[in-house]
Amino acid sequence: MGHLDNKTALVTGASSGIGLAIARRFAAEGATVYVTGRRKAELDAAVAKVGARGIAVQGDASNLDDLDRLYAEISERSGRLDVVVANAGVGDYGPLGAITEEEYERTTSINFKGTIFTVQKALPLLPSGASVILLSSSAALRAAPGLGVYAATKAAIRSLARTWAAELADRGIRVNALTPGPVETPGGDELRAAFPHDGHPDVAESAAPTPLGRPGRPEEVAATALYLAGDQSTFTTGAELLVDGGATQL
Repeated sequence: MGHLDNKTALVTGASSGIGLAIARRFAAEGATVYVTGRRKAELDAAVAKVGARGIAVQGDASNLDDLDRLYAEISERSGRLDVVVANAGVGDYGPLGAITEEEYERTTSINFKGTIFTVQKALPLLPSGASVILLSSSAALRAAPGLGVYAATKAAIRSLARTWAAELADRGIRVNALTPGPVETPGGDELRAAFPHDGHPDVAESAAPTPLGRPGRPEEVAATALYLAGDQSTFTTGAELLVDGGATQL
């Protein structure tokens, strides 16, 4: 028996990296898993890795029409949603003085607005005992020059987890923040490539060292997501669980 047998889960931004690893682990533990992503080809490849329990719904977490379409499909096919993982996110390099409006709008729309409405629009489908998991980042806890806007959105997500945990407690719905540190993902590789090598802090250097001597793996974050999603964490809400190899604490 799996830890999520007969559960229905949603993982946004699950085309690759941490989101895909979470979707695969949830499916392996018995859940029906809806996975979303903006690019169809990548999403189709991802759901093939999730397996027969995976259901792909193409869409952008920052587009409210896409979210309405997503939840209409979940409602029709499953009727409820036991786990929501608001994972969709982006990060653009932009130190103060070089932040563009386009980069600001993209980062805040997907990371912050997308998280808010992903959870708000899920509320009618969430029963008592449901678990909401918000993906934050260790960048919100450490100074990362060039990542100010990204870090601010992730700090806001941690704040939302506290507020929503209080607001939804009377419904028996738990809300927690899951905060990875440096993790080997395609998105992280793209961000490292964007950093200059002219004396500014290099993400490749700041991301690799941790007290454990290595970056994390998406599967290690997925294991913590499984804990938050399942019955082993029924007394955990409003918390922030760090999966960062000790980088923010040691």
